[in-house]
Amino acid sequence: MNRTSRILIVEDHALLRAGMRALISKDPMLEVVADLSNAREAIAALRTLEPDLILMDISMPGMSGIEAVIDIKKRYPSIRIIIVTVHKADEYIHSSLRAGANGYLLKDATHEELQVAIRSVLSGKTYLSPDVSADVVQRYLSAKEPAQPISSMSSLTHRERQVLKLIAEGKTNKFIAEYFSLSVKTVEKHRSNLMQKLDMHNASALTAFAIDQGLLGHQAERAWSVAPAAYDGNVLG
Repeated sequence: MNRTSRILIVEDHALLRAGMRALISKDPMLEVVADLSNAREAIAALRTLEPDLILMDISMPGMSGIEAVIDIKKRYPSIRIIIVTVHKADEYIHSSLRAGANGYLLKDATHEELQVAIRSVLSGKTYLSPDVSADVVQRYLSAKEPAQPISSMSSLTHRERQVLKLIAEGKTNKFIAEYFSLSVKTVEKHRSNLMQKLDMHNASALTAFAIDQGLLGHQAERAWSVAPAAYDGNVLG
């Protein structure tokens, strides 16, 4: 890198934001242009901040990091993005890569690994945390899942679409149950119905389908606005 690279941190925990800023600021070739607490605020500020790279959390209020990656890559495809998260499960890794993330880093990474990840992604490479198992990456790279028929979404009820979106965001059955004031068994039944209707057998496949159908992109907001009575006044956290 021949010039100072501009870094944007998007993380809803203030202590983690401050820690990453402090570590990155030690490198004279890296400049933290801002550290923000949510994805919508970050997207709104992109034109002004002009970052070269974004460090993006997944689980944030309002808009998930994966939704944000999809949106940002459509508007600013040249911006590089590293997902920084605690999640090691297949579906999070697959969802992030499918959305267009250029790197996947776990939050327990060392300062040295953070530096390597940033420099690798800024140089045009894809970075994956060493703790992300090789077989998970291989399954993603070699996956050749058949395209789902257009009629698949039409077979889902409104509630099933809502549950599918939250599954794709990585929410647990307990979280979904509390959010919709349902029992965990009812949510498990919705999950089972989704897998049966879509002929899928794990959360990773459901997540990939949700992304392909636009449930984590711009269409997501429209999908959630169809039946406001379903929300029972709860706020997604």
